[in-house]
Amino acid sequence: MQLFKLRPTISRFYSFGDFAKEYGLGERDLVITNEFIWAPYMKDLNLKCHFLFQEKYGAGEPSDKMMNAMLDEVKKIQYDRVIAVGGGTVIDCSKVFALAGVDDVVKAFERSIPIKKDKGLVIVPTTCGTGSEVTNISIAEIISKNTKMGLVDDEILADSAVIIPELLTGLPFKFYVYSSIDALIHATESFVSPKANVYTQIFSRSAMSTIIDVFKGIAREGEDYRKKRFEDMLIASNIAGIAFGNAGVGAVHALSYPLGGTYHVPHGESNYQFFTTVFEKYKSKKPKGSIEEAEALLAKDLGCDVKNVYVELDNLLGKLCKKNQLHTYGMKEADIDGFTDTVIRTQQRLLANNYVELTREEIREIYQKLF
Repeated sequence: MQLFKLRPTISRFYSFGDFAKEYGLGERDLVITNEFIWAPYMKDLNLKCHFLFQEKYGAGEPSDKMMNAMLDEVKKIQYDRVIAVGGGTVIDCSKVFALAGVDDVVKAFERSIPIKKDKGLVIVPTTCGTGSEVTNISIAEIISKNTKMGLVDDEILADSAVIIPELLTGLPFKFYVYSSIDALIHATESFVSPKANVYTQIFSRSAMSTIIDVFKGIAREGEDYRKKRFEDMLIASNIAGIAFGNAGVGAVHALSYPLGGTYHVPHGESNYQFFTTVFEKYKSKKPKGSIEEAEALLAKDLGCDVKNVYVELDNLLGKLCKKNQLHTYGMKEADIDGFTDTVIRTQQRLLANNYVELTREEIREIYQKLF
């Protein structure tokens, strides 16, 4: 039985220019990024790459509509390697564009075509949350199905993951917070996953500890404190990605997807709304198990009694950003049953990673409580 894998090589550079030189970026490279990242970090390098700016094809998180619009342009370009420089949207799109024979991305997500990579793939994250640079997952909103779907396959693993701390300097505080909370959730969900083992938990534990420590520093010293810890948070996000890439994430992500897909709530923000409530439900159902160890680790990092761990975790995260009732995003009471059924119908891949099985009524109760 396989316990652990790590496919991409991981590199670290002080600047994008150092990376471009070392990796020999040139005319056979397709760089998928955003113009607001290209302008300060790449423009003056006069690289001969093909550049594609994701925001010209759609706003927000990735969707089949956005990806297919980009694909129409990608088909016109001759390239051997995809260089993804961006956040989750850029990375999820880029993984699909490294595959052969894709004429409609929905076919890839539905796996109605062979999933086979025929281009090199290098991923450079510019946020500190997805960990997608080291995972075999691409997530997109499939508009026709009114939900998000995940393509999970080793063919979309990057060949190289590259950490460049300077690329976080332009990330607004709000997006920094939500992306890093997402990384904390990756680490914590994967820690209690039934697929977790001693190898994955080493990574989960380290990420949890680093992220909580950075959050405490921000709460104590203010927003600018994060700048001292850019590299630490990028690495924590990366290793949380390694953990959940092997052990998986569960109900926090599964329950957040209908909210994000229907009301376009950003991924990290959506996950944040469900985090502690899902874990409290886990605890009520099965207090003995890996959740005890996770709570002990969190309590130690938070400096609180383990019985108050979720209250104190919410208090700390609340100092960085507000937790909202779901109805403030436009969710309607009628959505409670609809979202519940959607999760059960479409998110079994994630629900299989739950610390303990949740019934339909228990999933519904979580939505009702948070509504």
